[in-house]
Amino acid sequence: MDVKELGFELAHIGINQSDAEEGRRTADALCALFGFESRETDGSYFVNEQFEIMKKPFLGELGHIAIRTTDTERAMAYLREKGIGFDESTAGRGDDGRVRVIYFDRDIAGFRFHLAQK
Repeated sequence: MDVKELGFELAHIGINQSDAEEGRRTADALCALFGFESRETDGSYFVNEQFEIMKKPFLGELGHIAIRTTDTERAMAYLREKGIGFDESTAGRGDDGRVRVIYFDRDIAGFRFHLAQK
């Protein structure tokens, strides 16, 4: 399989914070520094859609990195050949039953990577 067919690209970087207040301060600081917009979700603040500031510690020692792909399930097969395992308990599936999002089963450089369907 040609890796370019999978269309890997950075979706966002998730940054773990101790609580919602710290998360809000971090989101506000990034917005003030760079003129970014933010939106709040139940568990995080998305800043410019490229940073997800968590309201509490989440997967990954430091946070997580989301990687988009054209085909999550084919990407999983490709990465399994590279020795990557997946945490099936994190799998989100579409109406068709196919995996749309899933986290690796371990950190890389303090970050838990996850795949996301384009």
